[in-house]
Amino acid sequence: MADVSTLWEVGLPLATTAGGLGYAKVRAPRVFWSLIGLPVTRVRFAVNYHATMDVCGLTVQPSRLRAFMVRNVARRSEVQPVPPKVRRVRGTSTGMRVTLRLPAGLEPADVMAASERLRHAWGVHSVHVVETKPGFVELRMTGYDVLRRVRMPRSRRLSGPMAVPVALREDGSAFVRDYLKVPHALTLGANQSGKSMYQRNLIAQLARLDVALVGIDCKRGVEQRGYAPRLSGFATTPEEASGLLDALVGEMEARFDLLSFAGVADIWALPETARPVPVVVLVDEVAELFLVAGKKDEERRDRMVMQMIRLGQMARAAGIYLEVCGQRFGSDLGRGATTLRAQLTGRVVHRVNDKQTADMGLGDIAPDAVVAVTAIPPDRPGVAVAGDTSGGWTRIRTPELSATEVADICTQHADLTPDLPALAVYRPVLPDDTSADPASVPLVKPNPATA
Repeated sequence: MADVSTLWEVGLPLATTAGGLGYAKVRAPRVFWSLIGLPVTRVRFAVNYHATMDVCGLTVQPSRLRAFMVRNVARRSEVQPVPPKVRRVRGTSTGMRVTLRLPAGLEPADVMAASERLRHAWGVHSVHVVETKPGFVELRMTGYDVLRRVRMPRSRRLSGPMAVPVALREDGSAFVRDYLKVPHALTLGANQSGKSMYQRNLIAQLARLDVALVGIDCKRGVEQRGYAPRLSGFATTPEEASGLLDALVGEMEARFDLLSFAGVADIWALPETARPVPVVVLVDEVAELFLVAGKKDEERRDRMVMQMIRLGQMARAAGIYLEVCGQRFGSDLGRGATTLRAQLTGRVVHRVNDKQTADMGLGDIAPDAVVAVTAIPPDRPGVAVAGDTSGGWTRIRTPELSATEVADICTQHADLTPDLPALAVYRPVLPDDTSADPASVPLVKPNPATA
């Protein structure tokens, strides 16, 4: 009886602890990783690092001097191959990061090709290889699927005045939209794929900056109407969009005159006191701008496309940036679509309905990413593949954010909305009752023809 009592007293706490750890692994993976996963992975990495690198083909023969020292000083008959030297091991809340110094004969591509084998060898969820500088790579390991429940990193240190964190990368770091590095971008995705969620997170971050936001939403403004307090210009029909694009091109040309007079190449070379405010143009469902009901609409369509192409080609220096969003974007939309797409260097593609749409978004800049797009499951909205003209790509996922929350952020920062005289005709007029929800009232807009 005493033995049974002792077994019960010992077994119950152990069972409770095991159950708690199992619950934490599913419901609180960060806690489980910090308590169990990280220590175990550190030990596993330290014990079998050399053997793993050797099996994965990531070792090289030592130099003649090293071989001589081993044979004559250490008195060893066998000279072992040399793996990359571990410079730093650092644990994070989502995984572990290891900095390696590559020996002569290895390149980052060799380590990248072995990333899947390294993942299995060390028992982690994923291993991503990033070249930090010549001869050095960083292994970014994640201990669990960080995209299952998105939790943005606490550190929000940004690299520039036009850089905003929008989503979470699969390696646990923030996906930052930096307009100075990638001025124009295209976002594609089917219905219910998370495309609107991506745009909400983008607007929520931009609304806090000293920038002008311009919205073009030809679905009568159903997506962007709630952001009106923070918009310096807003178009809800193709006719208004045509006039607004003309006004943006006029603003761009006026800024070029200023740059020419100052003798600088872009607005960021101007003194802060003389610098025009940056402008981000948010185009929702771009296909609506290409659709025509008859021949009388073709002239307006062609003019809009031409103006958008001009903005894509030249507006970066003037501090005007395009964010184009749609379900499809290819030559089937009409003349000029492919030319415009070529100007949109940043690409974010969510789940799509066909492989052709994935090819439209990423096939011309990162062909390997097309397969990753077609593998996005329908039950994970917000998951996307982001790529750029460098050929690199990564999976990302945006945190959940409701339209009401974004509208509240835009209202809170309405005082940052700049007045742009060229766009004054298209600035939304809000009701006098500032407590009213902007999404619940029609926007009273002046007629551009009579303004």
